[in-house]
Amino acid sequence: NRVALEGWVTEDTAKKLFAASNLDFDAQLEAAQSNTFKAVPMTGLKASGKITNAINRSISANVAGKIEGTTHPDEHVLYMAHWDHLGLTFAPIGGGASKDNISNGAVDNATGTGGMLAIAEAFAKAEAKPDRSIIFVAVTAEESGLLGSAYYAEDPLVPFNKTVGGINMDGMLPTSPSKDIIVIGYGASELETLLDVEAKKRGKYLRPDAEPEKGYFYRSDHISLAKKGVPMLYADSGIDLIDGGEAAGLAAVEDYTKNRYHKPADEYSDDWDLTGLLETMEMFRDVGAAMAYSDIQPNWFEGNEFRALRDAQMAE
Repeated sequence: NRVALEGWVTEDTAKKLFAASNLDFDAQLEAAQSNTFKAVPMTGLKASGKITNAINRSISANVAGKIEGTTHPDEHVLYMAHWDHLGLTFAPIGGGASKDNISNGAVDNATGTGGMLAIAEAFAKAEAKPDRSIIFVAVTAEESGLLGSAYYAEDPLVPFNKTVGGINMDGMLPTSPSKDIIVIGYGASELETLLDVEAKKRGKYLRPDAEPEKGYFYRSDHISLAKKGVPMLYADSGIDLIDGGEAAGLAAVEDYTKNRYHKPADEYSDDWDLTGLLETMEMFRDVGAAMAYSDIQPNWFEGNEFRALRDAQMAE
């Protein structure tokens, strides 16, 4: 049964709680690696919590565009990116060129939105039109709790069993080219197989998200469609940079997270290196093309939590 209140604690706090309950944190962690592990009661502890909710109402919109397919126009490939950010914040002024307190979200998520528009333009100008239709959805209110994508999931423009698969683009760092591309929620769907084909063409390899415990797969807009059964891909530019290796890539991630993520300093700069980002967008374009110019039906991998839902959906 689910508890009445759930939340996250740091590892240091967890160790203190284990110690207060006369349990060895490291020993329990090791024991939990076995498939025979059973939960151990934490005795002698009490907890209390208080939740204060406030309701804010605003009016915003999802924005969608479509390229009609030639032979299977009722089947759709989906591209998704959130166009919103935080706007005015109470963060200290000082980041970015404008020295204001406006969080514009140049990386998060002008990169994804801009990339989606560029991909849409590429398909629109392609000499050979796609067999299937392609829909591009810029969703709103991601930063407020994935509200735009959740709304789309409840009132979709395309039936889910006619949505072949989707690609979500969210907050990609402008770095130099890398040897890898990161897959959030690695091992989820067959869209990763399509991505692997495109990565290998460019001498790249797929890298699983290094921090799955942070739940990034469940914290961006694709999850709203995944919960409805639609196979979704959520990937990011790599960190194993050709120039500087993993040390340089990790340093770029750390710098962004510490100094610009969700801050006014997340602004565009003329010194951005867009070459790596361009490679990532080209791969997303070609993964979508692999679905749009064919009749393949990618699914979730066997054993994935959304596989049974998709199977039932496609059998209808």
